[in-house]
Amino acid sequence: MTISPDCGTEALSDGGRRGPSGRLRRWGETRRESWALASLGLLLVAALLGSLCIGAYPVAFPRVVGILLGGFLPEPLRPHAAWTDAEFAAVQVIRLPRVLLAMLAGGGLGLSGAALQGMMRNPLVGPDLVGISSGAACGGILAILFDWPSWGLLAAAFAGGFVALLSAWSLARLSRGGGILPFILAGVVVAAFFTAVHGLIQYTADPENKLPTMVYWLIGSFAGATSHKVAVLAPPVLIAGGLLLGLRWRINLLSLGDLDGTALGVRGARLRWLIIALVSVIVAAQVAVSGIVGWVGLIVPHFARMLVGPDHRRLLPAAALSGAIFLLAMDDIARTLIAQELPIGILTAGFGTPVFAFLFWRLQARGWSRE
Repeated sequence: MTISPDCGTEALSDGGRRGPSGRLRRWGETRRESWALASLGLLLVAALLGSLCIGAYPVAFPRVVGILLGGFLPEPLRPHAAWTDAEFAAVQVIRLPRVLLAMLAGGGLGLSGAALQGMMRNPLVGPDLVGISSGAACGGILAILFDWPSWGLLAAAFAGGFVALLSAWSLARLSRGGGILPFILAGVVVAAFFTAVHGLIQYTADPENKLPTMVYWLIGSFAGATSHKVAVLAPPVLIAGGLLLGLRWRINLLSLGDLDGTALGVRGARLRWLIIALVSVIVAAQVAVSGIVGWVGLIVPHFARMLVGPDHRRLLPAAALSGAIFLLAMDDIARTLIAQELPIGILTAGFGTPVFAFLFWRLQARGWSRE
């Protein structure tokens, strides 16, 4: 059988034997999954526009569209709907950077979680579980302690996340049997260590000035979103995320196992290190601008897999779109549920833990194929 570069795990599972009914089934599945991706894209656009409408100062949908189009279209084509200066400021200055920041963070975390789960061949792996978020948070509060600028905060968060993931991977390699369970256990150990370290940093910080900033930053929030933070987050997420999407067919081959992947021309060790580096860049950038936002990279890929199946050619884009929609919805709840804004990290953890418990029970009962 000839293997094309963009074949996935599903394409390899039938041993090259396809009859007319098999071709019809494959075409039907592909069409359904394409519709699912298109629906996610439309839902994301609707969620973006809806998020710009709601808040303490509601703005009507036609005026939101007019304000958005007014900034991009030339003067003769601009809509002439009337809006006040307060509405323009609420949409363009306050909400738009926040919405874009939530979309980028959610898309990056969902994409990172799906890539890690495919690389490790385990659906219970995520950036939080293997210590990346804790390491990035440790580097971030260290930067806050020494008053580093935003680029220094980003660099420290990236270094912390990469060191944490490198430590977990190296510790897991010490296990004779290898495999996924040692890596997860190593990640838990590394995450606990970095949590202790940033707890020590908080203990020694100035309780009047530095400590409140550290605590509020650690629990995660998009309240301080600005166009500058969007500019900080966008390049790492778009560049590293684009590279991960470019590797999606290789992740398909990698998920077959080292022996089969090597036989098909994939160098497993190099590819894993590349994926680890790209995931570290995305998660570190997200932590640097909005603090720890947990559980997104762990549970979102499961919903994406329910929609489009395990083929990473479709799973990775679906996970990115689903993550953006999910975090955008959580942020809408955080800023509208009660008068005082809730930290986004509390909401995602409160939603993610019961969902993860249910998924864990379901996976143990049915296995991990097409949820």
